[in-house]
Amino acid sequence: MNLIDLRSDTVTKPTPAMLEFMFQAEVGDDVYGEDPTVITLEKATAQLFGKEGGLFCPSGTMANQIAIKLHTEPLSEVICDQTAHIYNYEGGGIAFNSAASVCLLPGVRGKITAQQIAENIRPDNIHYPITRLVSLENTSNKGGGSYYTAAEIAPIAELCCTHNLALHLDGARVFNALIAANETPAQHGQYFDTISICFSKGLGTPVGSVLVGSEAHIKKARRIRKALGGGMRQAGYLAAAGIFALENNLDRLADDHKRAKQLEEALKTCNFVADILPVETNIVIFKLNEKYTPDAFLAKLGAENVLASGFGPMQIRFVTHLNFTDKMLEQTIRVLKSLN
Repeated sequence: MNLIDLRSDTVTKPTPAMLEFMFQAEVGDDVYGEDPTVITLEKATAQLFGKEGGLFCPSGTMANQIAIKLHTEPLSEVICDQTAHIYNYEGGGIAFNSAASVCLLPGVRGKITAQQIAENIRPDNIHYPITRLVSLENTSNKGGGSYYTAAEIAPIAELCCTHNLALHLDGARVFNALIAANETPAQHGQYFDTISICFSKGLGTPVGSVLVGSEAHIKKARRIRKALGGGMRQAGYLAAAGIFALENNLDRLADDHKRAKQLEEALKTCNFVADILPVETNIVIFKLNEKYTPDAFLAKLGAENVLASGFGPMQIRFVTHLNFTDKMLEQTIRVLKSLN
């Protein structure tokens, strides 16, 4: 039986069609600004979200950290949800790269509100860091793939504008959010100063994210990327995968969401499940009861060639993706039911 890997949507591999498209890419030295395929991807992504410019980066973490560096300075502060990727899963990069403080808010499944943010903007007092940036995450990884709609983002953007705060979006799975909300990139893009868009998760490319924003922000971001070691040379082979993904892999995200919902329905019938976060996109997070420890449960799955991730105390995470087929879904459900 083939391995069924549900640890993350980062495990996808390029399809033969994507690889062929990559091999045909026209390339140049991107640090000199001479890689036409990189330029095409940057412009296409920026235009989708209604922004002036884009910057191709090796990873979503780098794109996020560049954005935070753009919008803050030492002794300032970033407001985000307590489960945010930028705080929990980027190696302490906010402190290391930007010397900034972080204000963590207890959102609901990774989502925070304008009222919460307003209550945590620092007064002008030398005892406090200076509030400079608000960062949202769409979809929320720790929130089980929950997502912000444009209507939820709008009041946050208005508050940030009123208080002269920058607003950044960690768009690790932003296209999953857009597909689920039936909204457009431009609808969301209008509210943010910068957005990092990851291509190596649901869109199935091997590497890469694009940071979009104003021309001035992207010019400064390019300098920061260089200092962080992110200046790539003939990166067009990688950027070509992003172009292919934009042209071929957006609408099919709905298939991942459908399969995730089917996993949720199957888990509801399993006697080892204590709780399941509502499934809205391609992430399924559930809590085990006393029947299995996480290690024992993952070992049981592994013995049946199914891989998943431990995701906190007694929690397990599945993530569906383009390499997870209907046949694999059926087999996974059979394995889950056999563990009852």
